[in-house]
Amino acid sequence: MEPLKAFTGTMVALPINDIDTDQIIPARYLKVTDKAGLGAAAFTDWRYNADGSPKPEFPLNQPQHSGAQVLIAGHNFGCGSSREHAPWALIGAGLKAVVSTYFADIFKGNALKNGLLPIIVDEDTQKQLISLAQEDPTSTVSIDLEAQTITLPDGRAVTFPVDPFSRYCLLNGVDQLGFLINMDAETRAYEENHPARVLTIA
Repeated sequence: MEPLKAFTGTMVALPINDIDTDQIIPARYLKVTDKAGLGAAAFTDWRYNADGSPKPEFPLNQPQHSGAQVLIAGHNFGCGSSREHAPWALIGAGLKAVVSTYFADIFKGNALKNGLLPIIVDEDTQKQLISLAQEDPTSTVSIDLEAQTITLPDGRAVTFPVDPFSRYCLLNGVDQLGFLINMDAETRAYEENHPARVLTIA
């Protein structure tokens, strides 16, 4: 996992409430264990016609949104069943962050563990970002995870919450397993300095 450094990127808006994980990546793709190629399948049932041709009206298919790194979504993004494939697909589509007023807890956890930053903002900020993305696709936002801020084109910086452990892992490009492996020396030192205790039950 690559460290998530501060970046500035363009936005694409999908202002639909209650987008569930089956809409992000349909269940038929869950057989795969490799992330490769899942980006093209993100929102596939909304994004493509039955013959596989792209729907020109879908935002991710529009050339003005090519290369967008920030998705501005509706309320309750990522609801529904648990699947790591959902953040895999979004990352594969080139996204680094998703902005919403609320994320489903399981999706948020999966996103943070896989390098996708879920940013919670107030409704007014969300509406402003949706308008900017739709009216001027060249407009950008700057996201700084270390400072926990998203800065709008007008210079207004909005803070967002993220738990300290997830923040550390994203900034350092490690997942939970990588974090534990990096703590190997400290773990061994602790074990060597703390003799094993045997619990006796009367």
